[in-house]
Order: sequence, then structure tokens, then C-alpha cells
Amino acid sequence: MEPLLLIYNPTAGKGQLPDELAAVLDEFTKANWLVTAYPTQGKGDAARAARELGPRFHRVVCAGGDGTLSETVTGLMQLEKPPILGYIPFGSTNDCATTLHIPRVYKKAAALAGSDIPPLAWDIGTLNERPFVYVAAFGAFTEVAYDTPQDLKNTFGHLAYVMAGIASIPSIAPYHIKVEYDGNTLEDDFFYGMVCNTYSVGGMKNLPTDRVELDDGLFEVILVKKPVNIFEVGAALQSLLGQAPATTGSALISFHASDLKFTCDKPIPWTIDGEFGGKESVNEIVNCQRALTIIRGS
Repeated sequence: MEPLLLIYNPTAGKGQLPDELAAVLDEFTKANWLVTAYPTQGKGDAARAARELGPRFHRVVCAGGDGTLSETVTGLMQLEKPPILGYIPFGSTNDCATTLHIPRVYKKAAALAGSDIPPLAWDIGTLNERPFVYVAAFGAFTEVAYDTPQDLKNTFGHLAYVMAGIASIPSIAPYHIKVEYDGNTLEDDFFYGMVCNTYSVGGMKNLPTDRVELDDGLFEVILVKKPVNIFEVGAALQSLLGQAPATTGSALISFHASDLKFTCDKPIPWTIDGEFGGKESVNEIVNCQRALTIIRGS
């Protein structure tokens, strides 16, 4: 039997994970894994557990929401030879599970995480050297993921993100930003920006990107400029929510890049993977191509 570390968040989502733990452990045992289970004790604990305990195991599986996955990745990124990662989604939105084609049925997700399927070499991003797994964003919608109460997330899922985001738009002022990326430069007023490697953000699918490849070393970048009129606001929102295709209109910019630098005359608050990611006037984002390996579905 090979050693497997299960890092799980007992409060993720609707708090159902402890009730399902025996079934999850049974799936791993059937796959010939000897499991050590570690329940996280608070914010940042998954990263510490992955960093300190990870080298002892052939596989690390995290169970929880996207935040737990992001923390686990942060810990593994500090290892010279990180083990293969598995993921069991127990969160309220589970964007990464959508992108990685991981089942929402816990036993099926556990069976996948413990399987011998060849893993994906996964691009991981960093914002000012802090890792993120699927998105870094600023402006409209970005406060939503960490300001929305957990019970609202549990009740409405991705609708809570969308509802709170739309409600916040009148209070959000644009930032004047110079964006440097892969030898190019653009400068304008932006009220929203997103750098991602995902098919879903806050439950919003069909993002206006030309293509998404999880291992190509490129981010999908979406910037929304200061709209000239209410019609451009509506068009940008529809594109962000996947209700209309991205266009080359004046409000929405979409492109691919591997390294970006955002410079503003005032600090910009960012979120990474749905959590507060810091507040700086100069922010650098780097794609660490194929930095980790993760088990994903077909």
C-alpha cells in the first residue's frame, strides 16, 4: 500500500464532508492507498499541512472548496518535488471541479482522486509570487467571493456571486492602469480585470476566451474598460456572464498572455481563487507552466 495524505476542510460548503468521510476513506483503501487524514484547523492550515507533510506521501488529496484547493497548492508549490494532487470538491461553487471534469458525487470524486489515471501537468499562476490555481481579479465582482456570507453561498451557489456582483457595480470606480504583457503595452481606465486559467469563475461558465488550455503556459485575460454608455455596460456584463460572445467593442478586451504587470497610481485590491489577494499599486502575474500534476476527469 502506498501512503496518501487527505487534507480536508470540515466546514467547506454545507459542512457535509465529515458525514461522507468514511465513504471517501473506503474508496482510497479499495484503491490500495494507506490514508492519513488531516482536518484543517483554520485559514492557511491546508497550505502548512501540504508543505510540512506532503514530502512523506506519494499522493496528496484535498477535500473542500476551491479555497482549500488553492491553499493546498500554495503549500505544494514550496516543495522541490511535489506529489501528485487529487481533489474532492465539497465547496459551494467548485469552479476548479468544473474545469477539471471532477464529479460532484463524493465517492466518484474520491475514486478518481485515488486512481492511476495519468495526471495533468497543470499551469499554476502567481500574483506577486503568491500562487493561485484558477483566477486573479480586480474591480467589479471581485469583492463578492470573500464578502458574500457563507450561508448565502450555501443557499444560492453561483447565483450569490452574480447577484452581489451586479448589485455592487454602481459603487465601483475604474482604475487607470498600464498593463504590460509579453512585450505589449496598453493603458486605459478599467473597472474589471481577470487573469484566469479556467472554464468557470464564480459559477459563470462560457467565459469570453478564445480557448482554454490548462497546460499551455498562457492565461486567459479579460479587461473591461470604463464604459461610454449604459449599452456598453450591458454588453460587457452579458459577455462576462456567458450570455453573449465577446466582441471587439470598446468596453471589453480579451487576449492571452504568460506574464503581466499591472501598474496603477493607487493600490489595487485583488482576489485570488475567491480570497483576498493583497492590495498593491504594482502587481505582477506569472504563469508557472506545468508546475504541478493533478488527477482530472475525462
